[in-house]
This record gives sequence, C-alpha cells and structure tokens, in this order.
Amino acid sequence: MSQAYYRRWRPQGWNEVVGQEHVVRTLRNAVAQGHIAHAFLLSGPRGTGKTTTARIIAKAANCLAEDLSERPCNVCANCQAVNAGRFLDLIEIDAASNTSVDDVRDLREKITFSPSVGRSKVYIIDEVHMLSNAAFNALLKTLEEPPPHAIFILATTEVQKIPATVLSRCQRHEFRRIPLNLIQAQLKEIAANEGVHVDPLAIMAIARQATGSMRDAVSLLDQLASTGKDVSLELTQLVLGTSTSISVFELIDALLKEDTGKCLSIINQALNSGSDPRQYARQLVESLRAVLMVKMGNEDQVEATSEESEKLKEFARRFSAKQLLDAIHAFDHASQHTNIGWQPGLQLELAVSQVINQKGMQKKDQSEIPAEKNHLPQKEPKVEEAVSRAPVRVPVSASHTPSLEKRENRPEERKENKIVETIIGESKSTADLKSTWPDIRSVAKDISPETAALLNSCKSFEMKNGCLVLGFSSSLLRDKMEAGQNLENARLALKRIIGEDIPIECRIAGKAETIIPEGMDIDHGGMIGAALRLGGKIIKEEKKS
Repeated sequence: MSQAYYRRWRPQGWNEVVGQEHVVRTLRNAVAQGHIAHAFLLSGPRGTGKTTTARIIAKAANCLAEDLSERPCNVCANCQAVNAGRFLDLIEIDAASNTSVDDVRDLREKITFSPSVGRSKVYIIDEVHMLSNAAFNALLKTLEEPPPHAIFILATTEVQKIPATVLSRCQRHEFRRIPLNLIQAQLKEIAANEGVHVDPLAIMAIARQATGSMRDAVSLLDQLASTGKDVSLELTQLVLGTSTSISVFELIDALLKEDTGKCLSIINQALNSGSDPRQYARQLVESLRAVLMVKMGNEDQVEATSEESEKLKEFARRFSAKQLLDAIHAFDHASQHTNIGWQPGLQLELAVSQVINQKGMQKKDQSEIPAEKNHLPQKEPKVEEAVSRAPVRVPVSASHTPSLEKRENRPEERKENKIVETIIGESKSTADLKSTWPDIRSVAKDISPETAALLNSCKSFEMKNGCLVLGFSSSLLRDKMEAGQNLENARLALKRIIGEDIPIECRIAGKAETIIPEGMDIDHGGMIGAALRLGGKIIKEEKKS
C-alpha cells in the first residue's frame, strides 16, 4: 500500500528539517557533545516538525555511529528500526486518548525496566496539554528525576495549558510557522521527485493555503496529485475552494470606488463559481494586508508576481491608512463568522457595507455642514460659555420645579437657574426641532442604523427645559434607546445639525409622571427621586429628631 506524501517525505535527519534552524542547531550541538537532556518540551503550530524532531532525537540517542556529530546516521540497525516503526525502546503515547492518572501510573511502573535494544528508552507524549491535572501531578516526580536510561519528549500545540511545574522541568524549544518561500521550495522538490507537473502559481496557492504548516502543504499537494492530471492553478482553486486573484483585486477596486452593487455582484459570482466564503474572506484579508505592507514600505515582505505587485502599489496609493485598517478588521471578522447563518455570503456582504459606509462617514465628517441645515441661530460664545459653566442643575420637567425651589433656599441660585432656563428655552424650541428632525435622523442613520430606527419609532419628541424628551410606546423601546451607545449617537446627530450638545431623556409616551410629594426635602436627581420617577411610592417617612 502506498504511503501519503507527508509520511514518505518526513525528514529523517537534521539537514532535512525545514524552517527550524534555531531548534536544529541547539539539538545537534547537544548530541555532538553527548549532553542530551532527560526531558524536552517541543511546542508550536501544527505541521511544523515537532513529532518529526522528537523521532530524530530518539534516533540520535540510540544511534550506533561512533562519531557523535554524525548521529543519527540512518544506516545502523537502531536508526533503521526507528524509521521502520519497530524499535522497542521508542514509545509514542497519544495524550489525547491517555489522559487519566492511571495511564501515567502505568507509564511510571514500566519506565523502571531497562531498554530492550538501545541505550535509552524514549517516551514521546504527543498533545501533552490534553493530560488531566492529576495526570500531570503524577508525572512530575518522574519527569524531574527519571531513571538514567529514560528520556521524555513532550509535544504540544497549546503550551499555555502546560502547568508551570512541568515547564520548569523540561528543556523547551519553540517551533515557528514555516516561511512561504521554504514551503514552495519543498513542494517543488517533492513534485519533481514524484513526477507530478505543478504550475508555479498553483504551488504558491498551496503554500499560502497551508499558512505555515509544511504537513498541510504536502497533504494538499498529495490531494491534488491524486486527480491524475497536471496540477494547474484552476484545478487548485477548484479543489481548495479559493478564488482567483483577479476576482479579489476587482472587489478591492470596487470598494475604493464605493460601488456597493458591483461588490456584491463580484462576491456572489465568486461563490457561485465554487469559492468557499471563508477562504474568499481570508484571501481578501491577505491581499489587504499585502496592500498595508506596501503602504508601510515593506514591499520586500510580500510574495506576489510582478503584475500583482503593481496592483498592490496602486491600491496603496488610493487607500488611506484608516480605511485600510477598517477594511482588514471587517473582512477578518467575516472570515471568522462565515459559518454563522443560513446565507453563506452574508458576512462578506455585511463587511462590504460596513467598509463603504465607514468611508462615506469619514467624508461627511471632513466636510462642513451645509448652510441650509443650520436653521437655528447660533449663540454668542459668551452666552454658551456662561451656560456651560452654570453651577445649577436644570430641572427635567416643570412639575419638579416647586420641590427644587423649596430645597434651594438661596435667592441668587434660583435667579441664576431661571436665567439659564430662559436662555436654553429661547434658543431651541419643539418647532425648531421638528423642522430639522429629518436631517437629524439622516445623520443618526450614518452613525448607527439602530439609533436611527429607534428615533424613527418615537411617538413624540419635545424640547422641555433645555432637554430633548423622547416618548416611546413601550418600556422595551425606551430601554433599547438607553442601552449601549444609542443616546450618545443621538446627541452626536443633534450636535452636528443644530450645533449644540443637548441632553436627552427617554420616557414612555402617555404615562403620567410621578411627582415628588410637596413638603418633602427630596433631591429629584438623587436615588430616592429616581426611584419615584420609576414608579416607586413612599410608604413611610422617617422623622428627623
């Protein structure tokens, strides 16, 4: 039975390990000096060579070559037994299926036996982060002081789940994602030796799809080669569910032109042609990231053809830094959520709408408000300054004024309060607000569609003592308006149209206000006042002694 490519082309010596020179150099020198540690921890992304390196360490520890620097030689009986998978002193354990403390206790009992053939008994525990806490605790003492003939090699993709007590007992080596150019070179070598003709652009597409994992890249090449045809770019895109770079660049160009209709048409055409929505979103993120790298002057870090490089430079000139970052965030979010919902392209379409709306808002923010929208007279700077510095609190409604006046005994404060009320009341009225309400809702829609929808659902609105009072038909709508950033968004829309920052209060339309009983010294803005406004009742009044 034929073997898969990734097994047939698994590295057998130090020179064959790709992209992990920092790890290979350290381990190779340790073997040459005869100082092999008793416990190793190999961590890093999947498919980067952790288990392969663990097997090379096991071969080196038992190799029969006299020259230490030549180990492993892959010629002696022990090396060949390891390569064939029949070396008795190499024990590989899958921690994902042996997670209990009993499994570790069984390991501890067997580790005391001397090696059958080689010098060292090597235990490779793959995905070691899957062990339970009890299993880790049972392993600690053996890991710290194993028998002289025992070597532990732990491998994991999630090093953050390993207890610190285990980390401190191991020699740790971090594996990194393999660079794109090294993956492409390895794929070309494998294809040449296997007699498979692969288009260079197809090799680049496979390498990008692997995202730094050599095993993933070799497995994808094996999958494409099994079709029995020459591996072309079209075949690669069809099998992997990716789209052409032309389609991606067309979409980016339509984004820059703010042509929403064309953007949606390009997305639907790509998906109807067989592209996977998640892969399409990832391609967009990768292309936008390449544009960002070019814009930041790091063009040498971008793997692209000469034609693609010219396109990337053009996009970098047309994009602002903020627009580019917004687009990357939007499509990166789409790539992580394309499996949500019944419509596969929905997240991509939402990302397009978000990017184009953000661009429109940026242009609107930079332009001045048209003169015809400024219906209301502007205050003199001195008057605005006086109002903003006023130390008194403006009452929410006229019904609360008597209790407020009763609480405030100083005549000068009452006089100043009335002046402030007069200034605010004269500057903005309900009639003025009605004339600009459509413009306010339009600006609110640009800021947040949810805020605009809530403003549209208001049953009434009026200016009252310098405050905009919004009336809603239900407590649900009122609570939604008061939740999140909706009130702040509405105040921002008001400020852009009428030029003032006006406080907003939400009420249920037609519901009678709770009036604070006369004769009680209760602050309307305090906790008790708030409770009364929410429908509370005073059932007992404590008399002050």
